[in-house]
Amino acid sequence: MIGNLLIISSPSGGGKGTLIREVLQTTPDITFSVSYTTREMRKGEMDGREYFFVSVEKFQELIAKYEFLEHAEVHGNFYGTSRSQVNRLTESGKDVLLEVDVQGAKNLLAKVPDAVSIFILPPSFATLETRLRMRATESSGDLQVRLSNSFHEVREYDKFRFVVVNDDLETAVEQIRTIINAERHRTNRQDAVIQGILDGFDAAMHRFEKEPN
Repeated sequence: MIGNLLIISSPSGGGKGTLIREVLQTTPDITFSVSYTTREMRKGEMDGREYFFVSVEKFQELIAKYEFLEHAEVHGNFYGTSRSQVNRLTESGKDVLLEVDVQGAKNLLAKVPDAVSIFILPPSFATLETRLRMRATESSGDLQVRLSNSFHEVREYDKFRFVVVNDDLETAVEQIRTIINAERHRTNRQDAVIQGILDGFDAAMHRFEKEPN
């Protein structure tokens, strides 16, 4: 069975990275697809874990090789989702989580409309601003760009199948886990299991009809 593709997106400071780490630690049969970016590595990050950090030249080379399922320029940096990695992981039967900016998520959904899309909405602008300032990973100019972009990014929530308000970490994680489990139990995700049960009922019906009353 092909795994689900799960897209989690939010404005910068929405908390999607923290939520994804918690979901990955507490949800079985799910994995994370590492995207590519040209932005600088932040303190505490590791190449190949949060992102594959590459030069602009390398990124352009990957575009030319059709390596990206989607790519976009966001806040002055390039981000791209690896086509080969996503295909390999979903074909293994695992659900695959993608952490994608709002623009990238919209690009992905245009190409993979059946993907499970979850928008993480901060409870307020004040909370978003506080989170961005506390992580202290952007220059003053970059911070202003991200805050400015958030005003229109939050209005894109209705392009997503689900919305989770990230007011309380534990509650938000549980809501995402509930969405993942519900998607796994959709009828068309269980065709093989259901068919096996129905085949058993068919065999039992034939025996039942042949037995004398």
